[in-house]
Amino acid sequence: MAQKLVPEAKQGLAKFKNDVATEMGVPFSDYNGNLTSKQCGSVGGEMVKRMVEQYESKIK
Repeated sequence: MAQKLVPEAKQGLAKFKNDVATEMGVPFSDYNGNLTSKQCGSVGGEMVKRMVEQYESKIK
């Protein structure tokens, strides 16, 4: 197993994922086997979109 570079980030990313999922109306929980790939992918895609937007706003 690969070593985590920033172990503290796990909790922050989990909160971010849950916040995005809640905003999108996707019912994330500890078990997400009942969700479609489209639902999970849309949350991940939105997370990446927001992270890129945040990064771009910092470098301008």
